[in-house]
This record gives sequence, structure tokens and C-alpha cells, in this order.
Amino acid sequence: MMKPLVAILVSLTFVVCQSSNAKTKVDDFDSIRLYTLTNNHGMTVKVTNYGAIVTSIMVPDRDGKIADITLGYNSVEGYINAVDRPYFGAIVGRYGNRIAKGRFSIDGETYKLATNNDENHLHGGNVGFDKVVWDAKPVSSDGCDGIELIYLARDGEEGYPGNLSVKILYQLSNNNELIIQYHATTDKATPINLTQHTYFNLKGEGEGTILDHELLLNAKRYTPVDKGLIPTGELAPVAGTPFDFTSPKAIGRDIGQEHQQLEYGFGYDHNFVLDGNEGTMKLAARVYEPTSGRVLEVQTTEPGVQFYCGNFLDGTLKGKSGKPYVHRGGFCLETQHFPDSPNHAEFPSTILRPGEQYKTKTVFKFSTSK
Repeated sequence: MMKPLVAILVSLTFVVCQSSNAKTKVDDFDSIRLYTLTNNHGMTVKVTNYGAIVTSIMVPDRDGKIADITLGYNSVEGYINAVDRPYFGAIVGRYGNRIAKGRFSIDGETYKLATNNDENHLHGGNVGFDKVVWDAKPVSSDGCDGIELIYLARDGEEGYPGNLSVKILYQLSNNNELIIQYHATTDKATPINLTQHTYFNLKGEGEGTILDHELLLNAKRYTPVDKGLIPTGELAPVAGTPFDFTSPKAIGRDIGQEHQQLEYGFGYDHNFVLDGNEGTMKLAARVYEPTSGRVLEVQTTEPGVQFYCGNFLDGTLKGKSGKPYVHRGGFCLETQHFPDSPNHAEFPSTILRPGEQYKTKTVFKFSTSK
């Protein structure tokens, strides 16, 4: 009989400390925990303080049947030793997405980061926020149970300047909303772009592809990329292209079209420029899965969202149910500032300075439709 996930997370601490990927010390792994949030409608969210990872989201379908609709593993060892590091469910940072050639300059000083994605820097580097143990405590506010996670990224960590104090608050409301609030301060100017990297399959994790999911993106423009998936600087209109999701359509409808951007991304792996003002809550996306009736709505204060449709999943990884995660078996909607913003003055700034506060908010709301 399989042990509960919380028991597995604790019992594997000695084994995972031998991983070459792990930055943390043995004592750090003794503090790994799994926290469960529930509401009055049968929704459950599980979060571990390793990587601030959302390990499970259980929601009902139109008939009331509960299923886990996020990709992931049954043990912390799975997350630490994952092949090709898919970032299942993690908070990624200090800078989510890519920075060209791992270089940027602030106030005339150039900084060099790890190049862990070919010649570019991705998701915070070799040991980003997904690979550390966060301090955690249960909280309750505004009628919602939650988990507060805190991490101090030291000056020079992964090449970034400044001691960056980060706080993530996960809350589950009785409106079936997973609310994520991000906060950070620094003692030296530094780039920051935090995002949540959960893979969704609204049919249930391991239940085939997501190509039949119907997606709406509240974005009339997107940021085209080069072969390395670095933005060119253009804000291109989606109208008349496979990137037009301004009206709902199946994710798979246009994914096979001949288009240079689809070739570069091996499908959709692009930042969309959200309509509406940065810093105000607005609709980013709505996803409907026809067979289950499950609906995911994403709202955010961020100016962009990275839509990724599991192009690099290939069936090698097996998830919580033991089923393989097939090609395009999950999608991500990563609310964010734009990729490579430190090297694009024309993009909304991602530079946080002493005395300033980084604050963003994203809400994943679940419902059903007939």
C-alpha cells in the first residue's frame, strides 16, 4: 500500500540529499513538508516547501467527479531528479523565462549568469527557486486558508546582484480560486520575474494530450522570438496567425501550420502581451475542456503570460498515476513580465531597486460548464 505523499516527502530526505542537483544541505531536507489546503466545495491543493511546488490540484468535473489536473510526482525525489527538469508546479526565479546569453547590465555594470538553456539563461539558472527549501507556515486571512513561503536569495546567488527577500502566499478560496501573491525587496538593483510553472491537463493528469482544450487568451499581440526563443523586441499582432486566441479555439487547431514561430518553439512556447494595464487585475486566459466540462480562468496583474503546451514532453516521464506524460500532455500559463526584459528597454521594466517593493498577483479559478 502506497504511503501518503507527506510521508514519502519526509522519508526520502536521506536519499535525495545524495542528488547532484541538490543545493540544500541534509539539515534543510529535514524541514521539507507537504501542506494541504481544502475548501467547502471539495477542492484540494497540495504545496511543498521544496521549490514552493504545487504538487496537486483536485477539482470536480461537471458530474462532480474529482480528479488531479496537474502534472507532477509522488515524491520529492521525483522533483529533484526529474529528467530534463520540466519545472512541474514550481515557483521559478529569480528570473522566470530566458535572459539572452546569460548577460544583462544595470547602471553600467554587467552581470553574467549561468547559461543552462543552450547559450541562454533559463528560470533562474542551475539552482533556481525551484531547487531550494523555503521557510513555510500556514496562514489564514480574508476567509482563506493559505501557506506563506519565504526565501532569501543571497547577493551573487546564481550570478544575480542583491540580497533578495521573497515571499509567496498561496491561498485557496471557497470560490475555487487558487490565489498566488508575490512579494520581494532587495538591497541592490536586480532583475526579478517570478512565475508559477504548473502544467495543467483538465481531463486529469496523464489523460492524454491537451490539444482538444479550448483556449482564449486576452492578448492581441505577442513577442516573436529567434531560434533560441529570445524575443526580437517586436510586439506583433496575433490577427491572421496561428497565435490568435482572442476567440476560443482548440489548442491543436492551428499548431501544425507552417509558421516560423511554431517551428522555433516546436509549437506554442511564447509570451503573449495581455490587453489591459500592468498592475491591475485582468483576464489573462480561459481554458475549457469539453469532455469533463472543467474550466480554468486566469487573472493577473502581470503584463504578459507565457503559453507553453508541453512540446518537450515525450512519454518518458511517468507521473502520479503511473501514466506516461505524452507529447503535449500538459499546458502552462505562466503569468509574467516579458522574457529577456533586462536587455530590452522597450519592454516593461523588471528591475527592482532598494526601497521598492515587488508585488504581483495571479488567480487560477476553477469551475465547470455544460
